[in-house]
Amino acid sequence: MKAIVSATYGSPDVLRLEEVARPVPHDGEVLVRNHASVVTKALCAARAGNPFMARLHFGLTKPKWTILGTNYAGVVEAVGSSVTRLRVGDRVSGVNVTDFGAHAEYVCAREDGVIVPTPANLTDSEAVAAFDGSITALPFLREGARLQSGQTVLINGASGAVGIAAIQLAKHYGAIVTAVCSTAHLQLVKSVGADEVIDRTRDDFTRNLDSYDVIFDTVGTSSFGRSRRALKSGGIYLTTVPTLPILLQMLWTSRVGRRKAAIVFTGLAKPAEMARNLASVARLAESGEFIPVIDTVHPLEHAADAYRHVETGHKSGSAVITIGTAN
Repeated sequence: MKAIVSATYGSPDVLRLEEVARPVPHDGEVLVRNHASVVTKALCAARAGNPFMARLHFGLTKPKWTILGTNYAGVVEAVGSSVTRLRVGDRVSGVNVTDFGAHAEYVCAREDGVIVPTPANLTDSEAVAAFDGSITALPFLREGARLQSGQTVLINGASGAVGIAAIQLAKHYGAIVTAVCSTAHLQLVKSVGADEVIDRTRDDFTRNLDSYDVIFDTVGTSSFGRSRRALKSGGIYLTTVPTLPILLQMLWTSRVGRRKAAIVFTGLAKPAEMARNLASVARLAESGEFIPVIDTVHPLEHAADAYRHVETGHKSGSAVITIGTAN
């Protein structure tokens, strides 16, 4: 099969389209003919080995996993023994955060893993976009913020994949949403449900004193220290970027003060929990309550261009890679 391989750390130029062995489904696994995937900031960090702390997981001197990619969507091609729920020909979507491999024509996945039937109203490209930022945003809002109807939520970095998902999920929970993004993306975030918008190039949301129950910084460009004054008493600041300061602030504010700081390690969730999250988003997508947003589409052989685009920091929604005949 064809796959995008990165045998060394470096720029997108290290990515190579190569012929590699097709995986074989083992007991309890299915083989999926993959039609679509996405490129994320986390995958860019994994490919580059930068920041260096990423190498503690991905390999100190060279990548442990040479085929990256977490999200996939396609059709079940074959099933291993003991598979009972899925059949050949089923359309499925999933996320593999343990051994990756989704930037390839075929992917093996456990039937009891992070895999769900693809919503009938979504193409494979739309499916990977729907499950792109949502698998991060949902636990942050539901478990991290314990979001309630009527609460005020500010989403910083609202036009990215996590931000787009966070707006729609927050609205699902009945929150009042303020979205922070650049001028070019103001209409986009309004179109997916933001009640108020702040142009980050003109206004500083941290000057809005005592205004928000939740501040969700999806891009890590603010900080608890700067955002604290914009939180209401009892409010919480959430960030997707793990740093030593936020870990210390999380520990400190859990014991002292009326405003909290926290991070949710979504990648460490158990497969069953992640699968439930995907199923929840799938139901919202089927009902039309959740709309995937695709920024760019690149064929597999031009995956490096998708990585370059993500690294510009100007992505809105998802950067999709199509593989073979994507529907």
